[in-house]
Amino acid sequence: MRKEFRIPRKLMGNAFAITVVADNEQAAMDDIEAGFSEISRIEKLLTTFDAESETNRINAQAGIAPVSVDPEVFQLIERSLRISRLTDGYFDISYGGIDKRFWNFDRNMQQLPDPEMVRKHLDLVDYRNILLNPETGTVFLKRKGMRIGFGGIGKGYAAEMAKRILVKRGVASGIVNASGDLTTWGNQADGKPWTIGIADPDHSTQPFSFMNITGMALATSGNYEKFIIVGGKKYSHTINPKTGMPVSGIKSVTIFCPNAEIADAMATPVSIMGIRPALDLINQISHLECIIIDDQNQLYSSNNINFK
Repeated sequence: MRKEFRIPRKLMGNAFAITVVADNEQAAMDDIEAGFSEISRIEKLLTTFDAESETNRINAQAGIAPVSVDPEVFQLIERSLRISRLTDGYFDISYGGIDKRFWNFDRNMQQLPDPEMVRKHLDLVDYRNILLNPETGTVFLKRKGMRIGFGGIGKGYAAEMAKRILVKRGVASGIVNASGDLTTWGNQADGKPWTIGIADPDHSTQPFSFMNITGMALATSGNYEKFIIVGGKKYSHTINPKTGMPVSGIKSVTIFCPNAEIADAMATPVSIMGIRPALDLINQISHLECIIIDDQNQLYSSNNINFK
């Protein structure tokens, strides 16, 4: 009898959950553990909380010397830079150069930081100053004080890699959910496609719409979980890498595509670049769709979205 088995776990600072469809509980548990082991492995590579991680080794040598990195990390940076070029720099893994003190998104924050101070730090945010050498497999951050981070792509990448492990182990159906960024394959135990709820930005625990999906990933970027209100205006925790200031005007963006890494990476730039340019960009890319909700609860979607 096929059943769904699900285990939640906190990893990469996020709530992950893996669901698999299986006949046998023990086999399902073993498969889920293998998925979590893969996520833990990626967390160790990418975290900024461990001085020995690849990310911190690259950051420590910013402006000093190229760093030889694991081919997996090199390729992830390569793909990140491709997305930066595609989104005209609205996705930028060098955002770590913006000092955390400016934006702690603590609800007690009474005023926005001095734009002049933020601008000074912005000099360090520029994906074009991340230099890759495919011959030597090295990464060099051109300017001292530059910092990269994988907060905008790491969760989706981990979800996709865990799915890959599970599929390799013969799991025919499942979901890897990385705190709302998720990837699906196969069908539910009853043979129907997975039904995914799209969070309502005003009531994040209640979906405003459902979609039936399989073999698809989705990622949501919204201002309903982390935000501040200054002078009556709501600012999202998403920082525009071009201004160093938080985004306002958009409540949530949901991206759909076959790959969780791409969905995760595209959710942030789409929420920053403005509704029209974002939809124009998405409509030009095959197998990529989005839903945008603005502060007035107006709904926008790319050309091929069909709501339930």
